[in-house]
Amino acid sequence: MAEQLIAGIDIGNSSTEVAIVEVRGNEAVFLTEHLVPTTGIKGTVMNCKGVAECLQRAMEKIDKKIEDLSIVRINDAVPVIGDLAMDVISETVITESSMIGHNPDTPGGEGIGIGQTILMEQLVEHATEQQAYIVVVSKQFDYEWVAYQFNKLVEKGIQITGVIVQKDDGVLIHNRLQVKVPIVDEVTMIEKVPIGKKAAIEVAAPGHVIRMLSNPYGLSTVFDLTPYETKQVAPVAKSLVGNRSAVVIRTPEGQIKERKIESGSVLMIGDRSSIKVNITDGADEVMGTYKRIGVLQDVMGEQGTNAGAMLNGLRHNLSEITNQRIEEISITDLLAVDTKIPTSIRGALAGEITMESGVALASMVKTKKTSIQTVAAKLEALVGASVEVGGVEAEMAIMGALTTPGTECPIVILDMGGGSTDAATTDEKGVTRTVHLAGAGDMVTMLINTELSLHDLELAEKIKMYPLGKVQSLYHMQLEDGTYLFSEEPFSPDAFGKVVLREGHEITPLPVRHSMEEIRAIRREAKRKIFVTNAIRALEQVIPTRNIRHISFVVMLGGSALDFEIPEMINDELSKYGIVSGFANIRGTEGPRNAVATGLVLSTLNGCVSER
Repeated sequence: MAEQLIAGIDIGNSSTEVAIVEVRGNEAVFLTEHLVPTTGIKGTVMNCKGVAECLQRAMEKIDKKIEDLSIVRINDAVPVIGDLAMDVISETVITESSMIGHNPDTPGGEGIGIGQTILMEQLVEHATEQQAYIVVVSKQFDYEWVAYQFNKLVEKGIQITGVIVQKDDGVLIHNRLQVKVPIVDEVTMIEKVPIGKKAAIEVAAPGHVIRMLSNPYGLSTVFDLTPYETKQVAPVAKSLVGNRSAVVIRTPEGQIKERKIESGSVLMIGDRSSIKVNITDGADEVMGTYKRIGVLQDVMGEQGTNAGAMLNGLRHNLSEITNQRIEEISITDLLAVDTKIPTSIRGALAGEITMESGVALASMVKTKKTSIQTVAAKLEALVGASVEVGGVEAEMAIMGALTTPGTECPIVILDMGGGSTDAATTDEKGVTRTVHLAGAGDMVTMLINTELSLHDLELAEKIKMYPLGKVQSLYHMQLEDGTYLFSEEPFSPDAFGKVVLREGHEITPLPVRHSMEEIRAIRREAKRKIFVTNAIRALEQVIPTRNIRHISFVVMLGGSALDFEIPEMINDELSKYGIVSGFANIRGTEGPRNAVATGLVLSTLNGCVSER
């Protein structure tokens, strides 16, 4: 067999890894490996840029070019949104705006219209050519008469840019108009619509959703808002995500005291039953419902609420990315955890906040078909080397995990990444079972960012990764475990008296008022809520008997298995069930990383494999 260079590429939710092996006759030698952040959503053509960079960096380590590769094998990655499908759901209070964002069955027309709200009776008598109008039509008017008046007024030069109708007459009016405009109907409480105010109305084409009014910068464009005002109306835009029609009306400050966007409910559809649960009932109720419905098949969020904005918006995002119909996209897993949300106190003079209860949601959104062959074709054209799609990702991960000294089949692996927590098992007969769950390292980062009110995901990521200390003097600090660290060199004066992150030999002062004990508690609780919960969920689902006491050994993989606390937390929990667990050491050298990439390479080999 001629000398060959083979690359195995693992495209993950958060990172992309490569393993390079050189094959000489019956012997194969691992030469190098590399890791970069994944570009784009896993399993889409946007991954190609990150894969090409990863290959380039790896080949540079061994003084070779990508063109020297005989073949590149990539994992069979199904497009999912795991790391992006997260949000903290709570009730939102909006001021200085009025909004109609429901989804009537029969809106009329499509497009966006901007104008001043005016009653139908006022339009007939007082309309002028200089002003564009959004007409408010109450139930007392017949649709034929309304359409007739519109056509007559438009001929006279009156600008009608949109219509808000109380009855279910949207399509009937639209069909009779000579100049088509967007129409929102079935607005029951039409008397609440402010009159004489600037408004925008948007109706999307059938099968599509609105884009302008569900975008805070779209609202800023329509209403000429300042950056501060744009931030204030962001919850308005967020609540309209996934709607086919909407109206937003700007009102003077103080006229609209407040409007609450509810947390909302989710409808969980399982193979045994479908149950609706309100997010405000808390995470325990949501997850209890999850267990009662059987195998989760899909989740629907209530329109016009924060839950609906998150879940329904994800479908549309993935639909656009993969060019697939929304019906082909489903939510296959949901994780809910209780959290605390810092909320500003109205009338506060010094920026005081109160901690309100909320629920953090993570969902696994998956398509019914994969575009990985398209990714392979584009990657081949980009790097100039032959590219093929390897085996099932879970099987490759198990094959890589089995290079850990002391492991053998049957084996259970727990792969903890940034976007998802996965488990897989292979029995003595080679039968593999897998499960992919929502929630992992990125959700921990989100919880830390939210509960500490950091507004800085990069800093939250560091707080997740590194231990804490508090500088007590120029030469010593108290560590979070209660011990003290003395330094021969003085600490920076900027760090004196502050809680700091210990990043190796460097320290970073934290710009927060929380004590070291509070920050540590929030960090550890976030990890426990996500990883310990998901470890138990994943193992229960992957074992045929659904009883994790039937598992003897668990091997932990993935970037989160490198964390200084997570493996210990999982070990402590699994020991209650008599399970021995530990993080892998792929090929005896790589620790818990590079399992899938290693498996992709090994699946092509029959000979002896060794490390250089």
